Amino acid sequence: MIKVFTNPNGFIVANIRNLLALEGIQTEIRNEFAVGATGELAYVDVWPELWVADWCEEKARQLISAFGSEEISGVWCCCSCREENEAAFDLCWQCGEDRASW
Repeated sequence: MIKVFTNPNGFIVANIRNLLALEGIQTEIRNEFAVGATGELAYVDVWPELWVADWCEEKARQLISAFGSEEISGVWCCCSCREENEAAFDLCWQCGEDRASW
């Protein structure tokens, strides 16, 4: 198994795990409950880590990268009407097109 993602926020790690699960990638979260060791270990050593099988590392990293760039920009463009929408919207506010359809 290979570590593909880590973050001090366990909710973000769980969200990435769910994103990969939707694509059929099996994952394992390590250090999920290691926060109790803070002080005994370096702070980065207790961050939750997301691990995947060797054979799906490349696909997992691509999905994580795409998720991160979308999260940073906060904007997606509707394929039907070309309207820009905030990341929180799953439907285009202009034409109602489903974000998942593109």
